[in-house]
Amino acid sequence: MAENPEKFYPRLHEDFQFNKNILNEAGLIQLATLYTEEGEPHEEEIGQFILDWLDPNDEIEVKTSGSTGEPKLIKVKKLWMVNSALATGKFFKLPEKTTALLCLPVSYIAGKMMLVRAMVLGWHLDSVPPKSNPLDQVYKRYDFCALTPFQLDNSLSRLHLIKKLIVGGAPVSTPLKNLVQGCPTKIYETYGMTETVSHIAARRINSKKSKKKELPFKVLPNVTVSQDERNCLVIKAPGVNKNSLVTNDVVELVTYKKFFWCGRYDHIINSGGVKIFPEQVEKKLESFILHRFFITSLPDDALGEKVILFIEAPFSEENLSFFAEELKNCCDLEKFEKPKKIYFIEKFEETHTGKVNKIATVKARLA
Repeated sequence: MAENPEKFYPRLHEDFQFNKNILNEAGLIQLATLYTEEGEPHEEEIGQFILDWLDPNDEIEVKTSGSTGEPKLIKVKKLWMVNSALATGKFFKLPEKTTALLCLPVSYIAGKMMLVRAMVLGWHLDSVPPKSNPLDQVYKRYDFCALTPFQLDNSLSRLHLIKKLIVGGAPVSTPLKNLVQGCPTKIYETYGMTETVSHIAARRINSKKSKKKELPFKVLPNVTVSQDERNCLVIKAPGVNKNSLVTNDVVELVTYKKFFWCGRYDHIINSGGVKIFPEQVEKKLESFILHRFFITSLPDDALGEKVILFIEAPFSEENLSFFAEELKNCCDLEKFEKPKKIYFIEKFEETHTGKVNKIATVKARLA
């Protein structure tokens, strides 16, 4: 993703098509204006972004997801978005005339980048409303699509319509990975954030190799990774950010091109002197907790912090007894990883993008 300020890649490839329309820049502006004035809410977002993309400014404001803090607006260079699109096209082998489906909200970077990839690389892009089951609205095959894990979970019966699929926005759970084994679609879990202009790494989750063991994330072209003193990921991607980006994601580094994600540094629980990653505990519990759930901690006089479990389900003595017994018998959990208390909540608090807002959920329950 090497940045070349001398050359700005064409904003609109001659092979670009949108919703079966062959459009030059004037025609695309006309369609985008119509969307902003008369379109459905998701079409208004598409129209406004296209107008922003084609205006003379060299930056665009993008909203972060809010999954690790309050949502905020940041500015990214259009050239960085072009470089990201080129890297994705090269990494996944997606040339001009690739047929692609947009079913993510364009209010966030993942949806915006689907449009940029199509416009820059000359794809034939169709759009459908960004619902939980977007493939239910699809009746043709596509070369490429991007989904959230929630959308993937609701689209399992129609994955045959997509040749290559990227999944991002949240980690893909082990049960969901198990469900897509043997699927002919090539499915990739991605790693990235708004600050890196969408994904900078990906790994296949349904190949013969990944079925036997988890594969590391592999970075896109012209991206390298390292670790800081906390073992957190440091990303060097000059094509999408002029500065090295220091994250709070603890990783196991394989090479400067490959890594395993362990969890968030700011989520680490210190219980009895033992450092615990909530994300790794959650992975061990996925086999028998079919509801949404998460692991967090509360202060404890003896341990410093104690592990607690929140489950999105109504409280009942039967539920409490069942999960307590399952936790007791879970051989994968180490002594200090076992939750000391279980809280049941009928509906978790959520971020603007539909992710679980753990902090708000805990506050609401313990207030």
